[in-house]
Amino acid sequence: MSKYTRPVCRLCRREGEKLFLKGEKCLLPKCPLTRRSSKPGVHGTIFKKLSDYGLQLREKQKAKRIYGILERQFKRYFQRASKAKGDRGAILLQLLERRLDNVIYRAGLAESRRQARLFVTHNYFTVNKKKVNIPSYLVKEGDKIEIKKKKTRDKLFAEIIKKTAKQKTPSWLKLDKKDLSITVTGLPQREEIDTPINEQLIIEFYSR
Repeated sequence: MSKYTRPVCRLCRREGEKLFLKGEKCLLPKCPLTRRSSKPGVHGTIFKKLSDYGLQLREKQKAKRIYGILERQFKRYFQRASKAKGDRGAILLQLLERRLDNVIYRAGLAESRRQARLFVTHNYFTVNKKKVNIPSYLVKEGDKIEIKKKKTRDKLFAEIIKKTAKQKTPSWLKLDKKDLSITVTGLPQREEIDTPINEQLIIEFYSR
């Protein structure tokens, strides 16, 4: 399975804003974007006004990078959203939010989506008592996500919950800190998704 293996802080610098790809480090003064806000590369300090296409492309790239998805998979999400009834942009964001790695991050059991993805691929979680090690697994209403119990994991996730205590859990997720479980109580609505993405630009990009 293909994945991005280069330094992720370059992605924040490329987009010119924090994408919160490294959890707590993004809030510290040593964040590379805070220390050096120019784009990566020798021509990073050169400013160019973007065309309409450029704006659409950058928004699509930003969404991919926030959720940790490569082009082919992201396009499949768009195609699936296009076939569904309703607002394509809102449905696209809903599909991205329903990814298992994102749900774990949103609930506060991981400091970043990247870390959540690692936990899932290493078989840390079950969904409805069944082993799931696919980060792109789409949860549905009523699903219960639990940690496969081990003493070392209890300590690990207790530390993570302390670090993510200020993070607000979405209303469509219920986190049980005692049992370290997540219950999906509904599906995310557009007004509940605070990811800084203009989905209309993405729709326009793929509709060219």
